[in-house]
Amino acid sequence: MCDRRDPANRTPPRDPPGRLRPVTQPQTRPGHPTGHPGGHPGGHPGGHPGGHPHGASRSGLDFDSAPFIAIWETTQACDLSCKHCRACAQPERDSGELTTAEAKALMNRLREFGPIVFVFSGGDCFKRPDIVELVGHGANLGLRMGITPATTSLATKELMIELKRVGLTRLAISLDGSNAAIHDEFRQVQGSFDHGLRILREAQEVGLTTQVNTVIRKANIDDMDAMTTLMTTLGVVFWEVFFLVPMGRAKADDVASAEEFEAVFNQLYDLSKTAPFDIKATAAPQYSRVVMQRKRAESDEDVTEVMTRGMHYSQLDGIGRARNVNDGDGFVFISHTGDVMPSGFLPLKCGNIRDADIIDIYRNSPVFKQLRDRTLLKGKCGTCGYRGSCGGSRARAYAMTGDYLAAEPFCVYHEHG
Repeated sequence: MCDRRDPANRTPPRDPPGRLRPVTQPQTRPGHPTGHPGGHPGGHPGGHPGGHPHGASRSGLDFDSAPFIAIWETTQACDLSCKHCRACAQPERDSGELTTAEAKALMNRLREFGPIVFVFSGGDCFKRPDIVELVGHGANLGLRMGITPATTSLATKELMIELKRVGLTRLAISLDGSNAAIHDEFRQVQGSFDHGLRILREAQEVGLTTQVNTVIRKANIDDMDAMTTLMTTLGVVFWEVFFLVPMGRAKADDVASAEEFEAVFNQLYDLSKTAPFDIKATAAPQYSRVVMQRKRAESDEDVTEVMTRGMHYSQLDGIGRARNVNDGDGFVFISHTGDVMPSGFLPLKCGNIRDADIIDIYRNSPVFKQLRDRTLLKGKCGTCGYRGSCGGSRARAYAMTGDYLAAEPFCVYHEHG
């Protein structure tokens, strides 16, 4: 929900001064996830082999026990005014934000899951004066650290040098068009596109690996050819292509059609064969079906692998990739005030870290447990042979129908036709 309170009535918390995607690598504790942040949908078609309806049977990672990735909305403060903003961000910080001490305690507890990927998101995480201190704390714990700042002047090269020094691995920024006109109109601040290109260049100069996040929506479908061309010039290791979920400031009319989704999926698969970076479709696990269908069309073998050839690029920095991550299933989101949700785009409060244990919430919350049991899916998602490797976007199902177990509303696939 968008917070409509008057920012003038807010007082920033008194913190001491001070987004990503993730490599599949061994974990120090058995049963804990490895691989990619946010997770790439994948695994086996035809439901849940081995009789287990949850994460381990789908991807070899025990998402019932631990997430692959945790994203913390550090603040809702931001100097952009993006048309799709999940958080309905505003310029000033909320006095109810987690304090520095609470944020460190959160990371301490999350580390009990294993060396999972931890991403500082927002709003704009660079609005917090303690961001360097917090990144350093997480890195010292052994979490795999990513950050997704806004494309503004707050992202200075000097700050990136400090973040690299304390242990940041990857920096991700948003580019939502192939040129300033398209991107800046969407982010509603002139110069945001140029800041994005500058931030990528300076982050690479200081030794950080970089990622671009792009929102696919009805308004930029026709820009995809130019966008893919631009991406090949940026020196990133990862392109995360997010398919719009109509919540926050985004509306259902902003979402591209299921047929347009499908066309972009095929375009991404074609690009994956030659791109000098890894590609992931977020809030669109249907992409895993397209990858498997395309691979099967190119081979006589039974194909169950959904990762594309660029996966090694996202493994280079230790962040990585995982199959089958979905809302609440290998993924956990913590709001700026400590609310725990299946994802930022599935805003169902399942507890708050100020009065509950995040490990217990993730493992035992009824909502999280239902989201990890794909035998509960309804409609065509419940009977689909790709249920185990896809499952549909639970966030988009909820946004469109009010039921997070409903069929994915933007999928063209039908089992028998």
